[in-house]
Amino acid sequence: MPAADPPRVDLNADLGEGFGRWSLTDDDALLDAVTSANVACGFHAGDPESVLAVCAAAAQRGVAVGAHPSYRDLVGFGRRYVDASRSELVADVLYQLGALAGLARAAGTRVSYVKPHGALYTTAAAGGPHGEAVVEAVRRFDPELPLVGLAGSPLLALARDSGLRTVPEAFADRGYTSAGELVDRRSAGALVTGSAEVAQRVVRLVTEGVVASVDGVDVAVDAASVCVHGDSPGAVDVARAVRAALEAAGVEVRAASS
Repeated sequence: MPAADPPRVDLNADLGEGFGRWSLTDDDALLDAVTSANVACGFHAGDPESVLAVCAAAAQRGVAVGAHPSYRDLVGFGRRYVDASRSELVADVLYQLGALAGLARAAGTRVSYVKPHGALYTTAAAGGPHGEAVVEAVRRFDPELPLVGLAGSPLLALARDSGLRTVPEAFADRGYTSAGELVDRRSAGALVTGSAEVAQRVVRLVTEGVVASVDGVDVAVDAASVCVHGDSPGAVDVARAVRAALEAAGVEVRAASS
């Protein structure tokens, strides 16, 4: 019998999330560890100059650039729900995709996928009008672009029904409930810290398809991409540890959009 293909996973991080003189993440160091960069589009973070620089740095390293659109919430870093109408949200997402696409092209690369940010990610994951708006915006902008979303979420089902390619995602450093949902950021256990612990969780997720919940129950998660939050404590060390552990376990780390 032919040998089975090695397991494969994408490793992504949110980048370009500074603004003006303020810098949030070590983009250059993270780009050396990840295979996909979720680049801010200006509505929650990211000014044109810094976004252009991130796109250029990603292009130099062969890292895929993805659009990371959010609600129009610069003050709240996109982590607050915005009661936008469906048509307003479609236009807002399209605006962000267009802005990043122009900067990416000027930097010698292109937008390869879309992943919502923050509160928009969480709200859209549940489906509903905002999930439908995200799907419509991606489809109208470029129906060939994959949509990255929470593994097992209604959003991915909506996207598939609309003809979009989907990339189910898991989180390296976020806690999970026994129902397979992310623990609310305001609750205990929302964030997993410690490079070794996070790396071990990700290897098990990719090779066994399970992650331990905050209740100690193993939850099945089928993910093609894993996110390491660039603004988490020790993010660079965590990303490096995860990448090294995956490769040591024989996992091919490669952009899901390639």
